Amino acid sequence: MADTKSPKRKPVFTKVDNLRPETSGHNLIVKVVSSKLVMQKGRADERQMRIAECLVGDETGTILFTARNNQVEMMKVDSTVILRNAKIDMFKGSMRLAVDKWGRVEVTEPASFIVKEYNNLSLVEYELVNVVEE
Repeated sequence: MADTKSPKRKPVFTKVDNLRPETSGHNLIVKVVSSKLVMQKGRADERQMRIAECLVGDETGTILFTARNNQVEMMKVDSTVILRNAKIDMFKGSMRLAVDKWGRVEVTEPASFIVKEYNNLSLVEYELVNVVEE
């Protein structure tokens, strides 16, 4: 009997400057430039809700990453993280990177690239345009 399992696909990694509004399934290796806790609710137990806004980037640019709960600890300044199955959320017309329950955040070996901090994709404002087909 033949093995019916399909071979595991190697993840395809993308660069920050390739990210586009409302897309998902991104795998990135990024460095944490800054991290700021913006919300903390509840007691310091398992149900506590925390959100941090982290500027992350690679050699092509930076983007704001919204870290939630246990992701917050991993997003230490200067650490290198792998974001698996990340998605782009739109917040007030600008892109934010996020990893929900379908993705993973992993701390990894320090990357050798220098972050291109002056190309911040979260500073680009997108306008929602309704396209009318004729």
